[in-house]
Amino acid sequence: MPFDHNDHYHRLLLRQVPRNCGAALDVGCGTGRFALRLAHLGLEVDAIDPSEEAIAEARALSGRIAGDRSPRFQHANVTEVELPKAHYDFISCLASIHHMPFDTVAALRDALAPGGVLVILGCYPEKTWLDWAWSLAAVPVNALARLTVALQDRLRPAAASTGREQVKAPVSQPTVPLLQIRREAAVLLPGCRIRRLLFWRYLLVFRNSG
Repeated sequence: MPFDHNDHYHRLLLRQVPRNCGAALDVGCGTGRFALRLAHLGLEVDAIDPSEEAIAEARALSGRIAGDRSPRFQHANVTEVELPKAHYDFISCLASIHHMPFDTVAALRDALAPGGVLVILGCYPEKTWLDWAWSLAAVPVNALARLTVALQDRLRPAAASTGREQVKAPVSQPTVPLLQIRREAAVLLPGCRIRRLLFWRYLLVFRNSG
């Protein structure tokens, strides 16, 4: 299993789940790794992705985990789905918002219950000197992390690696600069917080105070 930048931030994202959270939505769930982690917390999880292959793999992986509540995986594009209003206590988007118009966040905002939280683990292209400085800083850390994971895989018994997913979600290069994301988010998600993360990612957190 190679080092995965999105998986690396799962714990950070899980810390944003509000107390007494009941219903969650994972947008662009891929093969369902984060959706399963949400389900392990006892949440009712809806998970959607436009890749039929990824959803099929997510359902297969979920079906092999006994004793846990499985997410409801749906093959769908969030831009074409009518989400229930004020329903979800937690909505997550992991490296998926750049696959769609950014103003899709308005529909996600409206789907949040009062007190609900929207988290976006987003990608952005390097456009400014600060972008490139963060990218340069990430390179040696990324190389070390990949080496560590590779060594762990070599030491792990062969039986421990069986049953892992082989399907990978479609990849698209981000095009919207982080500065523009900040500007649009300030309008669509007033009061949201955005911070830059090391591995070519940013974290956006919006809490619905309505």
